Amino acid sequence: MNINWYPGHMTKAKRQMQEDIRLIDLIIELVDARVPLSSRNPDIDQLGMNKARLILLNKADLADDRQNERWKEYFQEKGFHVVKVDSRNGAGIKAIQAVIQEACKEKIERDRRRGIKNRPIRAMVAGIPNVGKSTFINTFAGKACAKTGNKPGVTKGKQWIRLNKGVELLDTPGILWPKFEDPDTGKKLAFVGSIKDDILNMEELSLELIGFLREYYPGAIHKRYDVPEEERDVEILEAIAKVRGCLKKGEELDYGKASGILFDDFRSGKLGRITVEWPPVKEEKA
Repeated sequence: MNINWYPGHMTKAKRQMQEDIRLIDLIIELVDARVPLSSRNPDIDQLGMNKARLILLNKADLADDRQNERWKEYFQEKGFHVVKVDSRNGAGIKAIQAVIQEACKEKIERDRRRGIKNRPIRAMVAGIPNVGKSTFINTFAGKACAKTGNKPGVTKGKQWIRLNKGVELLDTPGILWPKFEDPDTGKKLAFVGSIKDDILNMEELSLELIGFLREYYPGAIHKRYDVPEEERDVEILEAIAKVRGCLKKGEELDYGKASGILFDDFRSGKLGRITVEWPPVKEEKA
C-alpha cells in the first residue's frame, strides 16, 4: 500500500515556518509515541539547525511503556531533550517548564551577559497533523487558546500564545513532507490517524493492522473481540464484523464498518498500549 498526502496548504505552512524560525529560541516537536520516527517530519530538523530542541513523546499513554523508555533514550542519545506526555490528561506536562529552561540555558546565559533580563523564551510548537499540538498547548497553558480536533488539519495559521512571563509559544499548522521515502512510513501514519481516512482503503489497511497485532501483540484482538487469532487476517476481520453485528442490507457483512471499529479501538487504546514502531537496535561495540 503506497500512501502519500500533501495538501497545498502544507507548502505555504512550511514557507511560513522558514520565516518564523529566526524569531524563536526553541523548537518543541511533538511526535506520536506509537510511531516516533515515522511521525517526525525530516524538514523540521533542517529548519531547526542551531536551535535548542525538545521532543515530546505525545500520546505516551496509548503506547507500550517499555518502548516509550527506549525511544526516550534513543532521542536523548541524539542530543534532544525528551519528555513523555499525555496531553489530553496532563501527564508529564508539569515537567516541561523545567526542561525548557534546561534546553535554553545557553540562550538565557547569553542574554544575562548582554544585560538582557527576563526576556521570554520563544518556542515554536511543531509536528505533523493530528499529533496533538493544539491539545498540548491548551493543557500546557491551562486554557483553551488553540483549536483542537481529532482529525488532521485543524490548525491552519500561526498564532502566538503567552504562557507566562518566561515562555511564549508559536503554534503552527501540522505539516507532512511531499514524499515518504519508505512506504511503511505512510502506512504507520495511516494507522494512527495522521492521514485522512477518507483517502485510504480502510479495509486493506485493517488487514495490515491485524497482521501487525497478531505478530507483535498476540492476544490483543482475542481479548477485545473474543475471536480466534489463528485464522487468516481476512477471516479475523470477518469474525470481528460478525461479533459486532456489522451488516449491510440482506445480511451481507459490512467490512468497512468492521474496519472502522477496529481502528477506533486501536487509536483510543481499547486494544491495549501498543507501539507500532520500535527503536533501532543498538549495535554492540567490538
